[in-house]
Amino acid sequence: MKLLHIDSSALGGASVSRQLTARVVAQWKASHPGTVVDYLDLVADAPSHLNADSLGFRIPPGVEGLTVVQRRENAVSEALVSQFLAADVVVVGAPLYNFSVPSQLKAWIDRVAQAGRTFTYTDKGPKGLADGKTVVVVSSRGGAYGDESAYEHQESYLKVVFGFFGVTDVRIVRAEGLAMGDAARGQALEAASAQIGRLFAVAANQPAVTVAA
Repeated sequence: MKLLHIDSSALGGASVSRQLTARVVAQWKASHPGTVVDYLDLVADAPSHLNADSLGFRIPPGVEGLTVVQRRENAVSEALVSQFLAADVVVVGAPLYNFSVPSQLKAWIDRVAQAGRTFTYTDKGPKGLADGKTVVVVSSRGGAYGDESAYEHQESYLKVVFGFFGVTDVRIVRAEGLAMGDAARGQALEAASAQIGRLFAVAANQPAVTVAA
């Protein structure tokens, strides 16, 4: 089994989402011995935002006329989408920045959202091509927004994106209210710990995933 661990918080060691993704990954490995982990730090190694050159992945690599820069950007996009598609489990640390996800995480999504790789269009509409994965979104928030706040375009956005890719098993671990005082922060961390415990209780009752060699 392959697990892709993604962090996107700019806070380094002070990041709650980074602390929680590390716990999720550690517990997943304990529950699934032999899991191979690939780590992606989108702050240390973020892809550039889409521009005229990095949109080159929409053109097949063998097509003549691509510039050196476009070919280099193509290679970045190909590496990222291949890494995502190879993973059976994806753990994403996604703090809420200004009501949405960090721009580094959005840049990664833009590179991975490729027609013919993670989705396709049919006569009945779009169809995801990355089904069969488990995605765990570790959400951290300074305020308290709950599930259906008009201000929240973080968890809801990621559910839509991964759903568009064909992922039906999206699980949320949330720590919110982290900036609302020590008591609220403590309660948020305790709640997140309980969610991680339930997450693996659910996983333990599911059939084992068989991965071809």
